[in-house]
Amino acid sequence: MARIETSSSRPYHLVIFGASGFTGQFVVEEVARTVSEGPKGNLKWAVAGRSKQKLEKVLEQAAGILSKPELRTEVDVIVADVGEPDSLAAMCKQAVIVLNCVGPYRFYGEAVVKACVENGAHHIDISGEPQFLEGMQLNYNSQAADKGVYIIGSCGFDSIPADMGVLYTRDQFKGTLSAVESFLTLNSGPEGGCIHDGTWQSAVHGFADSQKLQSLRRKFNHKPLPTVGSRLRRRGSLFFSREIQQYTVPFMGSDSSVVKRTQRFLVEEHQASPVQYGTYAGIGGVGSIIKLMFAGMMFWFLVKFSFGRNLLIKHPEFFSFGLFSKAGPTRKQMEASSFQFAFYGEGYTEDQDPSQGKPNAKIRTLVQGPECGYVATPIAMVQAALTILNEPTALPKKGGVYTPGAAFAKTTLIDRLNKHGIQFSVI
Repeated sequence: MARIETSSSRPYHLVIFGASGFTGQFVVEEVARTVSEGPKGNLKWAVAGRSKQKLEKVLEQAAGILSKPELRTEVDVIVADVGEPDSLAAMCKQAVIVLNCVGPYRFYGEAVVKACVENGAHHIDISGEPQFLEGMQLNYNSQAADKGVYIIGSCGFDSIPADMGVLYTRDQFKGTLSAVESFLTLNSGPEGGCIHDGTWQSAVHGFADSQKLQSLRRKFNHKPLPTVGSRLRRRGSLFFSREIQQYTVPFMGSDSSVVKRTQRFLVEEHQASPVQYGTYAGIGGVGSIIKLMFAGMMFWFLVKFSFGRNLLIKHPEFFSFGLFSKAGPTRKQMEASSFQFAFYGEGYTEDQDPSQGKPNAKIRTLVQGPECGYVATPIAMVQAALTILNEPTALPKKGGVYTPGAAFAKTTLIDRLNKHGIQFSVI
């Protein structure tokens, strides 16, 4: 069972590391909103990062936005730097859970995971980088298990809606669910929307390093997961989706990788029936296709060379047609934005043998919520942490490196998300 008690030497339930970063500031605000949901109605927390001055400024900003002047004086500040292992160790010794907001994780994540494992703190991140996530599983799973520490990756928009959405669809299906396809649509208001360039940097380095991801996966020596029922047919690289009535491409995020790892865990640890998964994202009409093709060709060409990667990182707005920017979205843009995941599942009713014939039943579910990057992501991350603190007996029996679905399959995380604006429903 997870250790979740604070003590005189470990005084904080949560420490937000990277609290003064673009995403970190919104995680600070979300934690401040939910302090009453901590153990016994009280959450003890602190902020951490390289600059004491910047951290104090973030608390000042949150105090003003939330009309909570006590944040200026009641939240402690810890100075810690990924380049200084002793400072990370000191931070981790004081935390039950570290909420790690410092990306790109491929450069800055491992030092924090290592410090958490060695110093007995659980770790939650919001990474959408499969190479980092799977690398941590390969390198730290057995150590984390020995220490009783839970390292849970991708607890933001990447990939809680997808991973928990597949589990929700499975749990709502009466019978054996064999396959699910998800279709993501993002909506923005009249002022448009964009994503902070930290995500763009992660994508640039991720695509440049895709060969390393393949060799990393070979080290696991995984056997292929068994297929239940008909094999899920992969769609093309661009098609018109009748499901969401727009042109659609395979979703390039970490969702597919995370869901597959969850399914493997559930098969191996709980002898569950595996669910096949395909994930897609709507891109809109013909104009969007032209933009995407042009941007995609430039990206694929430039990402192969170091000078090209430097160009991509230096000018995210130009090369992404405004989708990514160094400034990130405004609060007004965020307020008017939302996401929707539509899940289309198929399987076999309880009286049908999955080894005989084609699936004979379908299900459709929705996961929808506010702006994905800086509203939904902090909600998901903080609710994941509160689930650990409040439901330690519902987590896997031993520590380790887990996906959200593997860690939270038997908890009330979905109910918690429903109460905070990330809605799961059957249609």
